[in-house]
Amino acid sequence: MEASRSPAGGPSPNHDPNPNPNSIASSLPLWPTIDGPLGLSEEDAAGYARRFYQFGFALLPWLWAVNCFYFWPVLAHKRSFPQIRRYVFRSAIGFSVFSAVLCAWALTFAIGGEGLFGSVWNQLVMYNLADKWGLTGWD
Repeated sequence: MEASRSPAGGPSPNHDPNPNPNSIASSLPLWPTIDGPLGLSEEDAAGYARRFYQFGFALLPWLWAVNCFYFWPVLAHKRSFPQIRRYVFRSAIGFSVFSAVLCAWALTFAIGGEGLFGSVWNQLVMYNLADKWGLTGWD
């Protein structure tokens, strides 16, 4: 008991006012990017997150994945950086939808094939177009 007091009789200056390490304040990240202190400031990070989100609509949805990866601390903690979080969260939704559509399209062609598309299948697949236009080079 005496070891935790300062010589003046008051509490120790090194005493932690919040002894619970699982509190909300201690779990929030200090930096919005995965780079930590080497990364961007909060103002610059908001600008980059907004641009990544907007350019994802310009048929570059992989930027949404980059946005989610780079700003992972914002995405992982619900109460941190609300100005940045809306763009990162929307990027996560956009990339998820894009991935689902791309996988559905690829699986439709891979599994369905000629049985699903019938005679149109020969006009859709690229290797038949290459043969038709003489681009294979092994005739």
